[in-house]
Amino acid sequence: MKLLHLSDLHLGKRINEFSMVDDQEYILNKIIEIIEEEKPDAVIIAGDVYDKSVPSAEAVEMFDRFLYRISVKKVKVLVISGNHDSAERIAFGGRLMDKSGIYMSPVYRGKIEPVILEDEFGKINFYLLPFIKPTQVRSYYPEKTINSYDDAISVAIEEMGIDTTKRNVLITHQFVTGALRTESEEISVGGSDNVDAGNFKDFDYVALGHIHRAQKCGSEFIRYSGTPLKYSFSEAKDEKTVTVVNMGEKGNIELSFIPLKPMRDLVELRGSYEELTLKSFYENTSYQQDYVHITLTDEEDIPEVLTKLRVIYENIMKLDYDNVRTRHNAVISSASAAVKKSPLEHFSDFYQLQNGQELNEEQSSFLEEIIRGIWRKEE
Repeated sequence: MKLLHLSDLHLGKRINEFSMVDDQEYILNKIIEIIEEEKPDAVIIAGDVYDKSVPSAEAVEMFDRFLYRISVKKVKVLVISGNHDSAERIAFGGRLMDKSGIYMSPVYRGKIEPVILEDEFGKINFYLLPFIKPTQVRSYYPEKTINSYDDAISVAIEEMGIDTTKRNVLITHQFVTGALRTESEEISVGGSDNVDAGNFKDFDYVALGHIHRAQKCGSEFIRYSGTPLKYSFSEAKDEKTVTVVNMGEKGNIELSFIPLKPMRDLVELRGSYEELTLKSFYENTSYQQDYVHITLTDEEDIPEVLTKLRVIYENIMKLDYDNVRTRHNAVISSASAAVKKSPLEHFSDFYQLQNGQELNEEQSSFLEEIIRGIWRKEE
């Protein structure tokens, strides 16, 4: 059986106030093209379908179109809710959609009944375990000790009664200890949401969602597929992929990864204003359309720099400086009354503390002229 593993679509997401809707529509179309070429038996979406628990109408309509286009190809779809989703909204209409081969995870009620699909080697049990918290599991099993996310997952899986002689796939949305995070996930204080990968030992494949970087967790077959798009500049150098899982008989699984090319990439550019505005630097790249984070290395601030740069880089999401001034972390205190200094000397001291460098000759002359002008007005 061939499976396509996706997760963390985050439909409706905005990054630095830029709507990602057009980019998401584009990448979903690319995924449809992959489905047409690969002809999988089922598509897995491991949580965070939406970016908000109450998604926009635009996001809901986008997901509806995506599901419909998959279903008409007679491909099964298995979807769970993530921490960004409303479990109730994802579950809505689930029993009706089952008949169309679209399986939506129900709200967690203490028991997970598998979705059973068949191929030439027999049955595969798919367990759809949405994002859960310790309090949810504890309410159904008050007699058990459930103080952490790890306890909750352990109990939830124990109560599934897994038959290890059969092929079993778990679809869930949690943070597995050791997974490499990015800046675009929600972080729990102190790693309190950690789940040990040892909980998943009875499954042939575990399709994880929640972490935005594609990676394995201990085993090749316990995997995050990652997001289909980059949602933070910490992912700028990542390659986004679709995970393809070929399940043969028990114990025989092959994995492959299909690259996803976005409509607009997230890129980080660094250099002086002069370097980054040279036509020879950007004319043979996609930087003019990409979402960019620019770090300028100029020692002096460039007047109206954002407006000027947007003439070339229309989708600047972030702009900062890296120079002596920004790297200098001096604490500025009040001037000592015991030390007699001229206004120019006081300002020079302040400037050096603030910027990590002394006034140059031109700046000193300019400032001295301003001070003289002020003194003349007060005489």
